[in-house]
Amino acid sequence: MSKGIFITATGTDVGKTYISSLIIRKLRKAGINCGYYKAALSGAEEINGKLIPGDASYVYEKANIPGDPNKSVSYIFEEAVSPHLAARLNGEEVRLNKIKANFNRIKSECDYVVVEGSGGIICPLYKGKKTIMLTDVIKEFNLSTIVVADSGLGSINATLLTMEYIKSQNIKVNALVLNRYNDDDIIHRDNKKYFKDTLSIPIYICKDNHGNLNIDSEKIMDLCTEI
Repeated sequence: MSKGIFITATGTDVGKTYISSLIIRKLRKAGINCGYYKAALSGAEEINGKLIPGDASYVYEKANIPGDPNKSVSYIFEEAVSPHLAARLNGEEVRLNKIKANFNRIKSECDYVVVEGSGGIICPLYKGKKTIMLTDVIKEFNLSTIVVADSGLGSINATLLTMEYIKSQNIKVNALVLNRYNDDDIIHRDNKKYFKDTLSIPIYICKDNHGNLNIDSEKIMDLCTEI
């Protein structure tokens, strides 16, 4: 039986891809066969007539995952917009069956799978005859979540609202990661203390985008759920 975790964040450009790469790298360095999956990716770069999914390519490189990163993403769009808008601009229907099939293929090849979301947790993947939300994917795969948040000003509001929405969807939040953390910043220190005093989940920090994520491979495995 494989295990997995879903990485979401309080918004765009908070650090989902970066944290995903660190988590996978830690597991792979510990000898754990961990893979990566993302349902939809926008803002891909076209190189020699082929769309290159930047987030997936970054994770594959940093985490030393062998193979083609394009195979880890079900829908790849060039436009740097929300997946539902990118799908509409390209006249493409996002189908949950395709997402399930691609995820199940990766799951069959790996003992652990890190699934990265698109944007924030309420980001729609498709708006058509049937709406597909990120939460639909999380529930379909029986995943719990790790929330990535910025360490600075505004984090308390954004983080607690994100967590309340996730919980309202009957999805578990297993941990919080404060990204770009700086011990010299009083706001960062106070936010970390507030979350530790308020939340009943583990709080981890990642310092200054230098790969200093204070969580070991065994703890990461404990945060994952059977899928």
